[in-house]
Amino acid sequence: MEGNHTVGRHRKPPVPKVRRGSVIALTSLVPAGLATVTGAADGSIAETLAGPLQHRTLTADADADVPRLEAAPAAEPLLKEAKQLLPPPPPEVKTVALPDGRVPADLPKGTLGMPGISEAAYHNAERILAAENPVCGMPWSLLAGIGRVESTHAFGGKADADGNALDPIYGPVLDGSLYGNNVIHDSDDGVLDGLQGYDRAIGSMQFLPETWKHYAADGNGDGIADPQNLYDAALTAGKYLCSGNLDMRDPAQQTRAILRYNHSMAYVTNVMAWEAAYNTGITPAASQLPRI
Repeated sequence: MEGNHTVGRHRKPPVPKVRRGSVIALTSLVPAGLATVTGAADGSIAETLAGPLQHRTLTADADADVPRLEAAPAAEPLLKEAKQLLPPPPPEVKTVALPDGRVPADLPKGTLGMPGISEAAYHNAERILAAENPVCGMPWSLLAGIGRVESTHAFGGKADADGNALDPIYGPVLDGSLYGNNVIHDSDDGVLDGLQGYDRAIGSMQFLPETWKHYAADGNGDGIADPQNLYDAALTAGKYLCSGNLDMRDPAQQTRAILRYNHSMAYVTNVMAWEAAYNTGITPAASQLPRI
């Protein structure tokens, strides 16, 4: 008992011996709270509850084939709630083949003329990450800064209403022919970047295939993590930046995260300049955007 209180000793009355199936044994199954029910001040509530039980007990004694009282099975709603606690399955990682002739999303321009579909994808990623990883504190404006530097927001919002790029977005082939780029051999058999032999960056947020496969996220809830979908790309970028328990509210940790994208302080400066611009609505000056 709470507080370790002691109670006085009282002489216990003798406990009558009863048969397992007797009326007294069954009335002991009545929850104690029912004893306070009104209308039974003379104790008749026990008799009222015991009557049907006595009848059933006597009948069961007379006919051994009649099943006795058994515990009710667990309620189905509890099973459904338990299932809902399980994490969702990982998304299928692939690029979805879509028909030609799709038209750009018809959304109003966003902050500083940003395509509406792109801003919607960044805000969507911010909401999901706030719920899944609140420690990170990922702002939509940082994702927008990455998207601005990497692909100018899918080349000015060239994506349909579902966020799918109208044409696949690829970076240069990483075969060593372009000065300053590393040589990266094929890691996905061309499944994501459509290229054999070497890799190239994919989607509006320009992920390498190997990195995409590791962090791939489903931003639009269709069960697929497609680098050519703006919603998937924005959420995956957020997961990548947040990995390692980094906090984007700390400038030093944010810098570390951005350097994962491109190990260049000029790159970091550009991304942060655009992040600040989307927060303030003021376009960055040319002096704030060093050449990468």
